[in-house]
Amino acid sequence: MLKEKLQNDVKDALKSGNAEKRLVLGLVLSAIKSRELEKRSKLSKTEPDVAKLEDASKLNDEEVIEVLSSEIKKRKDSIEQYNKGGRPELAEKEQNEIKTLTEYMPEQMSKEATKEEVKKVIAETGASSPKDMGKVIGAVMTKVKGKADGQMVSGIVKEILQR
Repeated sequence: MLKEKLQNDVKDALKSGNAEKRLVLGLVLSAIKSRELEKRSKLSKTEPDVAKLEDASKLNDEEVIEVLSSEIKKRKDSIEQYNKGGRPELAEKEQNEIKTLTEYMPEQMSKEATKEEVKKVIAETGASSPKDMGKVIGAVMTKVKGKADGQMVSGIVKEILQR
């Protein structure tokens, strides 16, 4: 599982003295743990058995990828803010963290492949105007979870629906 790989890589980074990688992966594991606690809290209302609750609250690889995507998005937002604020050294640090995190993400879809997926969803949903953007983006993101950037999907949907 992806979570175990992250945990092992944190140990390896600690042993090798790679403080930056250890810190980034530690933060991601913390976000994963937080997400598991949220999930456990929701499940505890319906599942009285502690052992089953423990297993059910663990994140699967898809959910871990969602956490990774969220962490990457946070860093992209930070880069934008640092560049606006004239702090290129901090933006570069965030960029290096993104490189570390993308190692754990599935291979990203090309713009062309994403465009084809968007066209399929538009045909399936019968979307015809920019008013349908939210519906189309939601459906596309469900299909391409973790494999395509949300901003790219949004731009493609907007471009196609405004024709």
